[in-house]
Amino acid sequence: MMTAGSAGSGPATLTVGVVGAGSWGTTLAKIAGENGHETLLWARSAELCRELNEAHSNERYLPGHRLPDRVRAVNELSSICERCRLILLVVPSHGLRAVAQAIGGCLQGDQVVVHCVKGLEVETFKRMSEVIREETCVRKIGVLSGPNLSAEIAARHPAATLVASKFEEAIRLAQQALHCNTFRVYGGSDVVGAEVAGAFKNVVAIAAGVVDGLGLGDNTKASLLTRSLSEMARLGAAMGADLVTFGGMAGVGDLIATCASPLSRNHQVGERLARGQTIEEITRGMFMVAEGVKTTRAVHRYAKAHGLELPIVSAVHALLYEGVSVGAAIEGLMARQIGREFAFHRGASEGGEQGEFPGMIISAAGER
Repeated sequence: MMTAGSAGSGPATLTVGVVGAGSWGTTLAKIAGENGHETLLWARSAELCRELNEAHSNERYLPGHRLPDRVRAVNELSSICERCRLILLVVPSHGLRAVAQAIGGCLQGDQVVVHCVKGLEVETFKRMSEVIREETCVRKIGVLSGPNLSAEIAARHPAATLVASKFEEAIRLAQQALHCNTFRVYGGSDVVGAEVAGAFKNVVAIAAGVVDGLGLGDNTKASLLTRSLSEMARLGAAMGADLVTFGGMAGVGDLIATCASPLSRNHQVGERLARGQTIEEITRGMFMVAEGVKTTRAVHRYAKAHGLELPIVSAVHALLYEGVSVGAAIEGLMARQIGREFAFHRGASEGGEQGEFPGMIISAAGER
């Protein structure tokens, strides 16, 4: 196996593997190629591989963008495992375990895998890094998460993201591959927080799409995002995240972008729900995955099992899976018993499911 990108090598020697040729995977391959790195982009479809290699484009998933010559599409996962020190996994959450199993037999323990998946495994409620650890020998695992709408990033609109990992090499290689003058790549160590935030914001984006679909105003949207951030922190505290992460790129940054933009597939689901379509009608008409639909079910189940109060999650779940109308869901949220905005203890933690912000301890139990 090649050791491109090992200590002492310059940026031009790094070989990057991107597994998944959807809009975000193609965008990340484009960035790595533009940064001068040889980039192998895995596509399941042989036809798409031909288009990527012959026309240097992906008109279905990233129309209007030419890929650098350094980006080469491959149809075999083994070639990426054999040649790439850094591998970016960019597949839907429900397909990640199968992909991890497929590459698990040909990866080496010293390779670096950074996943770019904003979802959870519905059946097990496992985070994507946990799935990768179970299915491969790799231990240098990271997650990339932030306000990263692929069409805007591909068009080189200035933006930023977070790569979180317990391993400095994973952060360093991801920054080497992707950081550029239009895309800032910050590093962090809170993998749990980055993964929880990336998954949870998709649930909120569905609710935000409902708000926009109904023509409600900025006060409604601001209230939704603020209370959703509280629920995100409550879930994160229960799962062991550092609450500071939710105030950064993977948390509030991604929440703002996904909930404000019509480019978001989850936002589009909410808008169509507001127009009276059923979730079955909506998903039949989408050729790309809206992760929030399945994530809602997973988070709702976890919250019930662990006694977490997540009213917005419950309302979205009612819309998607319980046949509750948009009007009834909003009425239920607004009719909830009112209490203090924050439940916190100043000073040292007194135990329980709590998370720390500077100067205070925020209770995971939320409002009462």
